[in-house]
Amino acid sequence: MWKEVIVALRVTVVTLLLTGIAYPVAVTGLAQMLFGAQANGSLVLNEQGRVIGSELIGQSFSNPAYFWSRPSAAGDNGYDATASGGSNLGATSKKLHDRIATEVARLQENNPLAKEPVPIELVTTSASGLDPHLSPAAALWQVPRVAAARGLAPERVRRTVESLIEGRDIGLLGEPRVNVLHLNLALDRQFGRVQATASGG
Repeated sequence: MWKEVIVALRVTVVTLLLTGIAYPVAVTGLAQMLFGAQANGSLVLNEQGRVIGSELIGQSFSNPAYFWSRPSAAGDNGYDATASGGSNLGATSKKLHDRIATEVARLQENNPLAKEPVPIELVTTSASGLDPHLSPAAALWQVPRVAAARGLAPERVRRTVESLIEGRDIGLLGEPRVNVLHLNLALDRQFGRVQATASGG
């Protein structure tokens, strides 16, 4: 019996060393060596080297001179990375319909120069509530407001959006998209920083 116990203990120790220590250390080391930025959270730094967000996690922007993200149901006030999740409201939900109607009215009021209908993603939350991207169409819809707030020709802001459109991964996966944080930082670099509001950019 003791022989079996000793064999079991040996197997346990070897397994612990291999799967609990050696493998995690090797994978962490390779990730840091090959994909350091991604392994550390894809953090975004400002010109002073201060962390201002992650390119993987959406943020709230309310200043008219910046592009706004899609709504978030993550946490009480949205955009809470510790409470990732959707609203779970179904297509027949009156609460969802009322919220969308309110958002559409707010966006139309704040974007009077936009000619097209409000893009659906600007009034609906993502499954995670933390989507950092917009479709090119949803970003371009906001160009007239951003340009007017900054006193710029819309074409200049449009070119900034178009320069930051990310294509499909490996040419096949996903859809073209624009990272909202990167876009707003590009605006500041090209045209100067605008005074931030209390809730974001």
